[in-house]
Amino acid sequence: MQVPLVLLAALLVFRGLGALGVSRFASWSVSAAHALAVMLLMTASAHFVPESVTVMPNHADLVRMVPPFVPFPAAMVYLTGVLEVLGAAGLVMAGTRRLAGLGLAVMFVLLLPANVHAALAGTPFNGGEATPLWLRVPEQVLYIAVALWSATRGARPARDEAGTRSAGETLSRR
Repeated sequence: MQVPLVLLAALLVFRGLGALGVSRFASWSVSAAHALAVMLLMTASAHFVPESVTVMPNHADLVRMVPPFVPFPAAMVYLTGVLEVLGAAGLVMAGTRRLAGLGLAVMFVLLLPANVHAALAGTPFNGGEATPLWLRVPEQVLYIAVALWSATRGARPARDEAGTRSAGETLSRR
């Protein structure tokens, strides 16, 4: 439950900055893209943390989540960690936000079997209790929705009928 809270807290911080006049965060969708990037950097870090670290999920925890039909589970965990970092970087740049959001949505869909497997197998993180399926699936749907929202609404500023950006949108692109 900590990961969605990080997403929500980052969204509110970025949107608050927008309300204070930081033009980059003037819209909810762009703020959501940045919030998802913060969340992804946090979750990606676990992909590279050694098993000896017990204050957060680590590489070994994530390897245990991988369903048996996926080859090279340890390598896949490293790969998804790298993809999360790249996706986070793509989300914060307007020119790559659409591609990053769409790519992340696809990745979240592809990761759903690992989340289902982990819930059904009772795979815990840090020796704690396993996250139940009724919580894992809605969380994954939330991440897919935010990624798609960022890709479609936060990718490019809208244009007026003449095809030009409004003054506020031009400033927010700078």
